[in-house]
Amino acid sequence: MGNQVEKLTHLTYAEVPTSDPTGVDQEDCPRIGVSYIFSNDDDDLEDNVVGGSEKDPNQEENYDKCNELECSVFYRDECVYEKSLSAGDLSTYSPENLLNKCKPGDLVEFVAKNQYPHWTVYVGDFQVVHLHRAEIKNDFMTDASQGRRGRIVNDVYKFKPQKPEMVVQNAMEQVGARDRELSWRNSECFAAWCKFGKREFKIGGEIRIGKQPYSLKIQLSEKKSHILEFQSMEDLIMERRRNDQIGKNAVIQELVSHLHSEEVGTDHNAH
Repeated sequence: MGNQVEKLTHLTYAEVPTSDPTGVDQEDCPRIGVSYIFSNDDDDLEDNVVGGSEKDPNQEENYDKCNELECSVFYRDECVYEKSLSAGDLSTYSPENLLNKCKPGDLVEFVAKNQYPHWTVYVGDFQVVHLHRAEIKNDFMTDASQGRRGRIVNDVYKFKPQKPEMVVQNAMEQVGARDRELSWRNSECFAAWCKFGKREFKIGGEIRIGKQPYSLKIQLSEKKSHILEFQSMEDLIMERRRNDQIGKNAVIQELVSHLHSEEVGTDHNAH
C-alpha cells in the first residue's frame, strides 16, 4: 500500500465517485456538478438525540486521536482552514472540563469514533446553541455533547472573527429555526457562520460554475499529501466531515482503491 500512497497526489472533485453521476441530490434541490454519497444532514447519523437515551458512558474512550485526519483548506493560494498538530493543540476534554475553558462566542467541536464532528456555539451560562437534527437548539453543553469529548476550535478557520457578543447574538437569533427555514447543511456550517458571518457557510452561498477555487489538502503522512478540488466551501466541508467521520486509515484505503480501479481501467482500455 505504501507504494500506491506515494502516487496519490491530486484529484478534482469530479473524479471522486458519487451516488448519482447526474449531479442531483435526490433528497435536496438540484446541485451543479456534484452529488454526495453521504447524508444531507450528517447529524441524522447519530444514534440518539439530546434528551434521549444516554450514550455509552465509555464513549469518550473510543476516540482515536491517532486516526484523526490532518488537513488544510485553500481558497486559491490562501489557507483558510488548518487542522494539524503543528498548527494547534488537538487535545480533547470532557464537557465538564471544557466549561472551565469556554468563553461566550467560542466554537466547540465534539468528536467520537465513527461519528461526524458536532459543532456548537458557547453562549454562556453552561449553554450552547447548535444545529442538531434539522433544528437550531439551545441546550446545556453537557447535554449537547452526548458523552463525547470536545475542544475549542476558534482558530482552525483563518477568517476574521466577529466580536463575541455578535457571535452569541447570531446564534441566539436562530434558535427554533428548523427544516426548510435553515440556511446551513450541518452543525459546523452553522457554528462557523455565527463566528465569521460569511455567506460561504450557507446553503447555496456560492455559485458552482467555472473553475474550482477551493482545494482540500489531506495529510497522509509526514511527507505525503493528497489534494481534492471543489467549487464551493459548502461542498468541501461536507467531504472533509465525511473524512473525519471515517478516519484517516479509511480515507487512505479509499484513495488507494480509487487509484487501483483507475489503473485497471487504463490497462483494460489499452488492450
